[in-house]
Amino acid sequence: MGLSRVLSQTFRAFDRAIAANRAPDKVGINKSRANLAGLHAVDVNLKFIETGAIIKILQVKYLNNTFEQGQRLIKRITAPMLAFLAFHSADATIASTEAVHMIRKGQLGENGLSAFQQFAAFAA
Repeated sequence: MGLSRVLSQTFRAFDRAIAANRAPDKVGINKSRANLAGLHAVDVNLKFIETGAIIKILQVKYLNNTFEQGQRLIKRITAPMLAFLAFHSADATIASTEAVHMIRKGQLGENGLSAFQQFAAFAA
């Protein structure tokens, strides 16, 4: 495919996504030049025609690896739990596992509490 055709398809895809939702503040994309060019075209459209906002573009060389790293620990912990018999017990166990992982990563408000105190407050 030619570059202009790929650019127009990318522009249309981003334009449809923005029309269905709203213009994002930041967008994370891989190192694809077509995605970058399409986002720049959307930026020009937003800046001069619509809202005047500019989308911050974050390019990551291996975008999928970044997403997978965050879920690796949860996958490792939940793999033995796949044989649950009741849905509510599986839901509660997986939710608490994710909460512990978020506390370890510092994604929940700390307020000077230890990880155990945060989990106890979250579980109560």
